[in-house]
Amino acid sequence: MLINEILEYEAEMIAIRRDFHQHPELGFEEFRTSQRIAELLTEWGYEVHRGLGGTGVVGTLKVGDGEKRLALRADMDALPMQELTEVPWRSTVAGKMHACGHDGHCAILLSAARYLAEKRPFSGTLHLIFQPSEESVGGARRMMEDGLFTLFPCDAIFGLHDMPLLPAGTFVTKPGALMASSDSMTITLQGKGGHGSTPENCRDPIVAGAAIIMALQTIVSRNVDPQEAAVVTVGSLQSGATHNIIPDKAELKLNMRTFSQQVRESVKARIQTLVQAQAESFGLTARIEPDFGYPVTVNHVKETEFALQVARDAFGADSVADPQQVKSVMGSEDFAFMLEARPGCYLWLGTGTGENDYAVHHPLYQFNDACISTGATYWVRLTEAFLPRR
Repeated sequence: MLINEILEYEAEMIAIRRDFHQHPELGFEEFRTSQRIAELLTEWGYEVHRGLGGTGVVGTLKVGDGEKRLALRADMDALPMQELTEVPWRSTVAGKMHACGHDGHCAILLSAARYLAEKRPFSGTLHLIFQPSEESVGGARRMMEDGLFTLFPCDAIFGLHDMPLLPAGTFVTKPGALMASSDSMTITLQGKGGHGSTPENCRDPIVAGAAIIMALQTIVSRNVDPQEAAVVTVGSLQSGATHNIIPDKAELKLNMRTFSQQVRESVKARIQTLVQAQAESFGLTARIEPDFGYPVTVNHVKETEFALQVARDAFGADSVADPQQVKSVMGSEDFAFMLEARPGCYLWLGTGTGENDYAVHHPLYQFNDACISTGATYWVRLTEAFLPRR
């Protein structure tokens, strides 16, 4: 059941969410967003720390004499894409859009923050983490490198993401691997260019690149246990400028995803071996440079059961998916870094309306504002359960 006091200021939280949506900021550029979040948390009585990971914000509220410490996390960044919706609060920034619901995640956590500060229905220490750059190069890791868990130690951490293709108000997660690792890399092939009419005097990087792309597709089918899962994708091949010139260089951008560290390392090693061997067979050299990578998002068993039970108690068993029926997904999430460092759980909140629902990262996607109070109520109930009054 939704908390009445949260519903009373729901319109204000929707307005905040839509303001964030109108002013999207990319990873590590969330200056306006973090400023507004810091102002609100300060107004409500939180001790606010800024600067972790560049634009990160942490709000801390200590109540009573409870010794336990809880962290809740929301991400702030938008995506580099053009919004195609016609809603009044559509993005005002060309080429930038909140197409993943991070504006909604912030509004959910802020709504919970306001209630928790006003009512103080817990005993212990609460850390609210507003993280930059989930979409690009790992803002979670950057905050941790800047001392997140040293400055703000916690016994457990929880994160939430909207899922517009699941019914609104549904809570979904499971213990173990929930989301895949993601590793992106750039392959540079160096050959010898020349005139298209004399290929015998050249070492063609485009032909070599095409061969490498096809060979890479054998890794999953011939080097990975069929009972495991992996994906290898070449998303870009850039080379040459016109029809009768063989270029001297080609660049491939590659992404791989797995559900276990063993498979992750095995696929990485196979990519290295295969690319180098293929390049050498065409008389080229190859350089492979990692761009960024996220580990597997692995939920801890105890914390996941706790998170599921909070949802059952707050909204009823029918609102919580059977974890044994939940499938892992090949999407990735940099909350995985935090789960490597601290016990916790990442879960999905269904936000689908059943009509014209678009998946995240779609230019017509819109966050369902009716779910702000649902998510906020959940964070409040989780806080009360984890940091109970004595």
